[in-house]
Amino acid sequence: MRGPLAGVRVLDLSRLYPGPLATMMMAEMGADVIKVEDMISPDSMRSYPPFLGETSAGYLAVNRSKRSLAIKFNEERGQEIFFRLVKTADIVIEQFRPGVLDHIGLGYQEAIKTNPRIIYISLTGYGQNGPYAKKAGHDVNYMGYAGMIASNASEKGGAVLPGAQIADVAGGAYMAIIAALSALWARETTGVGQKVDVSMLDALLPMLSLQMAQYWATSLYLPPWQMPLSGGLAIYGIYKCKDGKYVSLGALEPKFWKKFCQIVDKPGWEDRYYAHGEANEKLKIEMTRMFKSRTRDEWIDLVGVADICLSPVLDIPEMEDDPHIRARQMVVEHEHPQFGAIKGIGLPLKFSHTHSLPPRPAPALGEHTLQLLEELGFTEKDVADMRRKRAIFTGKS
Repeated sequence: MRGPLAGVRVLDLSRLYPGPLATMMMAEMGADVIKVEDMISPDSMRSYPPFLGETSAGYLAVNRSKRSLAIKFNEERGQEIFFRLVKTADIVIEQFRPGVLDHIGLGYQEAIKTNPRIIYISLTGYGQNGPYAKKAGHDVNYMGYAGMIASNASEKGGAVLPGAQIADVAGGAYMAIIAALSALWARETTGVGQKVDVSMLDALLPMLSLQMAQYWATSLYLPPWQMPLSGGLAIYGIYKCKDGKYVSLGALEPKFWKKFCQIVDKPGWEDRYYAHGEANEKLKIEMTRMFKSRTRDEWIDLVGVADICLSPVLDIPEMEDDPHIRARQMVVEHEHPQFGAIKGIGLPLKFSHTHSLPPRPAPALGEHTLQLLEELGFTEKDVADMRRKRAIFTGKS
């Protein structure tokens, strides 16, 4: 089986969540992804709880289907291995602060001397330039600067962190894939690679396009609970039910609102579509009272197969068992040699011809070092010298 990225080799120098998730998806689209780690300071995701045995569950979740090479980044023979790999690669993805890899000799300028066709993705929180470029940061910081946390505030509870790492995934992993594939396509016409600067902070701003359009058009900054799509409209929001669970209603179009009013036997609400001001607040109160009259599942059963935008708010265990999620193969299993069957999230892209590949277990540190050295043409004498200089780690004592 050949995936859509068959024949593409990716060197993954990223760590934690954003880059590793991106390269895992690329691996399961058929790319040969080699996770290149500094044996002295490997991916710190390996040490994050919870654990299966002594292995991080988070590491296992975002590093499937890769091979592992462990070298000493600042050692001459370790760098020799890296650049020999660069000659064979299409893409490098790194996630260090600006200038770190340049300082130790593994940066873009050195890479293009070895392979002018290399695509070098630098994925950082703040980008390669600007006053924050070298600041420390995580998902929570990038969302804070982007206005996303403030845009997630409630009137009574104040600012709230989203339950998912939006900057890491949508701003980091997804953007890194877009960057890599765009640069690959550009290389088809230009014949040369390039460096792509991916900032997770930058990537969050398009997610606020509608909020910014509202602000620029009116010169008014509305709190998020007054914005149409984040709680401002009665017809578009989250409602608590009798059992304490929730439903989400998205009756933005008149046809959906009309059908909803018919199903819940509220014909008098039909002309209150897109109510504003006090009328909207009054409608919210009435709808809040109505939804508390039934359990979540009773509301979903009442709606049945009707073509309206009302759905249950599921928690993670419920989501995993949802028949649509299962039908879309978004919960997958693979066999790990140590832990047996492990569940994971499936690839969210479904190709009609070049199908994605079945997931393979995440590698142990240095698991494929010897295999890769052999592929690169290093001799047993070379390997012995590398061991003596402690330039490689092979995963064996």
